[in-house]
Amino acid sequence: MALAFDSLDAILAHGFDALIDARSPAEYAEDHIPGAINLPVLSDAERARVGTIYKRQSAFAAKKIGAALVARNVAAHLEGPLAGHDGGWRPLVYCWRGGQRSGAFATILKQVGWRAETIAGGYRSWRRLVVAAMHDTPLAHRLIVLDGNTGTAKTELLQLLAARGLQVVDLEGLAAHRGSLFGALARPQPSQKRFEGLLAARFAALDPGRPVLVEAESSRIGKLLVPPSVWEAMKRAPRLRIAAPLAARAAYLRRAYADIAARPERLEASLTALVPLQGRARVARWLRMAREGALQELARELIEFHYDPAYARMRARHRHRLLGTVRADELSPRGLEALAGRIAALCATDSGAATG
Repeated sequence: MALAFDSLDAILAHGFDALIDARSPAEYAEDHIPGAINLPVLSDAERARVGTIYKRQSAFAAKKIGAALVARNVAAHLEGPLAGHDGGWRPLVYCWRGGQRSGAFATILKQVGWRAETIAGGYRSWRRLVVAAMHDTPLAHRLIVLDGNTGTAKTELLQLLAARGLQVVDLEGLAAHRGSLFGALARPQPSQKRFEGLLAARFAALDPGRPVLVEAESSRIGKLLVPPSVWEAMKRAPRLRIAAPLAARAAYLRRAYADIAARPERLEASLTALVPLQGRARVARWLRMAREGALQELARELIEFHYDPAYARMRARHRHRLLGTVRADELSPRGLEALAGRIAALCATDSGAATG
């Protein structure tokens, strides 16, 4: 009998030696349960072929062809990635609905002698739990939002705070985007479903009795939307603001966005996209700076004329409860370590205030 899980915690702590996603590579790439490995019983093309036979010929013909394909693919897995497992290995298998694909795979694994089980409802059971947590119910965790204008090293500070034992959720890290016009990373962003699943798993691993630090974001990070339960909690959460001089912030951006500076065509494309907001003359000046390598001066002007006014407009529209402001004269690695210590102390002192 397939195993039923009634919570994210229960699935994530399944206790098996391996979690196997038997769906096609495209299904797995769109989203999967964290920690699952993909051992497809049908490739993307094979899945499409079986579906076409089902619609145009008959269910019987589709099942017959599908069974032959599944047998060949499972044989390849047995002779390949599963060849080294001994008799005590215990896998947990799922597919889309917890039906034929995972059932066929688990049956063969059991015939080998492994204690294989399947997940009742398959991936859809996981997705229902994610939607419940990220869309349908209020977030159980108390958030503190780390705020501050562009260039105040909020993402790096979150990493330093996590190293000090504070509970942190790195929204930009999970979204694979730095949350600005220049924020795209080398790796592509996940799908919306994948982003929500990663967020749900991250929050499920944290203690609801302790505050969780997140970075101030808009409701969209790159192409991805912050799911409603998290976004509503962020809007209600108190904020801890980081402040630093313009020169220090420009110097930090010069270091933090070195990957963009190394790709002039990408930098120029991002700057050109600002013409509707900043006008052709100013953007032409910025393009000259980029071509001449005046990147710190470019960062300073982007902060002064683009980012800081945007933050000011946003704060005028949304009033948030402020826990305090932490000021830093410089944002070097040593300075950020000291700043993280001060933030950690303030979070500990004001954790009671953050419960509202």
